[in-house]
Amino acid sequence: MPSLDIGIDLGTSTILVIDSKREKIIKEPSVVAVRKRTGEILGIGGDVYRMVGRTPDTIEVIRPLEDGVISDFRTTEVLIKHLLHRINYNQLVKPRICVCVPSGITGVESNAVINAAAAAGARKVYLIEEPVAAAIGAGVDLSKPDGNLVVDIGGGTCDIAVLSFNGIVCKTSLRVAGNKFDEAIIKYIRSNYNLLIGEKTAENIKIKLGSVYPGSEDLEGSAKGRDLVTGLPKQIMLRRSELIEPLLDVASVIIREIQSVLEKTPPELAGDIRENGIVMTGGGSMLNGLDELITRNTRARAYVAENAVESVAIGTARSFAYLDKLYDGFAHITPPAHQQEK
Repeated sequence: MPSLDIGIDLGTSTILVIDSKREKIIKEPSVVAVRKRTGEILGIGGDVYRMVGRTPDTIEVIRPLEDGVISDFRTTEVLIKHLLHRINYNQLVKPRICVCVPSGITGVESNAVINAAAAAGARKVYLIEEPVAAAIGAGVDLSKPDGNLVVDIGGGTCDIAVLSFNGIVCKTSLRVAGNKFDEAIIKYIRSNYNLLIGEKTAENIKIKLGSVYPGSEDLEGSAKGRDLVTGLPKQIMLRRSELIEPLLDVASVIIREIQSVLEKTPPELAGDIRENGIVMTGGGSMLNGLDELITRNTRARAYVAENAVESVAIGTARSFAYLDKLYDGFAHITPPAHQQEK
């Protein structure tokens, strides 16, 4: 019976599941609705995301992943099972599953991911670090002894790594990414307009108006929320130019970490990176002007991968071809006995 291999991008904001053979991608927001009194699961994914900030007191919307790691085991298992059911039509074949995880994940966090995937029905579980999966998904040839710098900016974590000759030369992972940009927008609007907005509104503002590049077109848009003085609904108009400074504060943390990784990179590989450029993946990499900002501060051309949002998921699904090739990049965790291959 043929093996079924599935890659999972277990993101803080979005979870993507992909069949490694067909490369069919199932994408859902990483949210689960639960009835508080009984713990009953009421909904999963997209339908629930539309409920964020709009539920009665009896219903709780849970994000089972925080900063790229599991914070609620039960709901993570339910979320993975739901997506596996959508992609796995032959229930007789238990799949091998590869899950991408942040570079800075701990042993306890790794085991939580393995156990959740195993409980969801995996025959065997592998973990691959996000920058390696991102590089594979972006089409970077890891077999060559050339230096490649990958910056993956997701919702909860930003992973930065220099890769060469099927291995990681140096890396770092920080819990500053897309969600921190959203928080910066919420804080700015609250401080300057006495207006409280929700996380969905902040994310939409980031996508439409957010920028860290002063030379970009100064667009205008609206924001709706609750007036903190009167307690009444209120709408304001925002310009892109006024959001640049608060977003730059977050972006500067990422820039410093990229510079720190470059400082640890051997000179020969640093020269390769100057020539090859910096590959950016993840939804956070699409913030207007971020690639120009990184280019200006590192003197290496930064560019957003062609399929930035799905690069990690695609690379995770393709990683089964690299199981015997990568010297580093897979988290070598011993799986529980019940999922050992015969």
